[in-house]
Amino acid sequence: MKSVAGTLAAPFPYFGGKSLACETVWAALGDPENYVEPFAGSAAMLLGRPNVGKVETINDADGFVANFWRAVSLDAAEVARHVDWPTNEADLIARHSWLVRNAPGLLQRLEADPDYYDAKVAGWWCWGACNWIGSGWCSGTGPWQHDGEKLVDARKLPHLGDAGRGVNRKLPHLGDAGRGVNRQLPHLGNAGQGRTHYIYEWFGALQDRTRGVRVAVGDWQRVVTESVTVRHGLTGVFLDPPYTKGAMDYAAGGVGGELADKVRAWCAKNGNDKRLRIVLCGHAGEHDELLQAGWHTRAWAARKGYASTDEAVENSASETLWCSPHCVPERQKQEALF
Repeated sequence: MKSVAGTLAAPFPYFGGKSLACETVWAALGDPENYVEPFAGSAAMLLGRPNVGKVETINDADGFVANFWRAVSLDAAEVARHVDWPTNEADLIARHSWLVRNAPGLLQRLEADPDYYDAKVAGWWCWGACNWIGSGWCSGTGPWQHDGEKLVDARKLPHLGDAGRGVNRKLPHLGDAGRGVNRQLPHLGNAGQGRTHYIYEWFGALQDRTRGVRVAVGDWQRVVTESVTVRHGLTGVFLDPPYTKGAMDYAAGGVGGELADKVRAWCAKNGNDKRLRIVLCGHAGEHDELLQAGWHTRAWAARKGYASTDEAVENSASETLWCSPHCVPERQKQEALF
């Protein structure tokens, strides 16, 4: 028996997030027993799933991302404790430097022990992601970086566009039944206990949703093998690799290129498996060679909030989903409405 998952949002902004595509993607995937998300990021598709699946696996090659989801699923309150901090530029610089210095060993510890997590790293990383402007959070070597033979100041102002509210500037929908947590939204008008209570409530809801989710860290190919997919029954696979087209403002990790090509090759090889329903993300035309193998496309519109170039604005309007031959046909959804 499956319980209603509702819709939650990740408590940090994420370039390339697909929350607006959830309805379209789940219409194509249906309600499979098993679900795999090899490029999890903000886990928007998992959090936007209408029902909790029997088996669910998310993966990300970024140790900070994987550690966050693993820590939330196991000790959300401790993560929330480290997230609950006011916007402070000095702290942003110091925590960024500390996180970058501690990054090298994090991935190895996560890979070595499936139960390992660091709640402090998760909380500070999330807090910083909410306060950092633009890209580059935890991807450099600290506030001072080498540029040739000299040191340059790479410090960034914290995000001040939403009254310095930090993590509170992104509010998931919690007010209605079936749309996240069925609780009354706490009063957020005053600083202090109201917001603290809200953060803990939000993270508690995330823990409830992700408690049974398996969080892997590493190369995407490790979680698309038969032992992770069809061995557990009918499997939905959502693939959102970095895109190939242009200097992407939406795809985390930059231009996809070779990685996107490898993902498309896997899709071409496995798309006809009746046990798999696969949805692949990209820009219009990027993966059209799959159409010759019975795949079809569905379009969706992305937000332009992170688009900083004319190309990115154009790209946001060309977001496309390639759906494998055994995905739920669109006509079934239309027939169900009448």
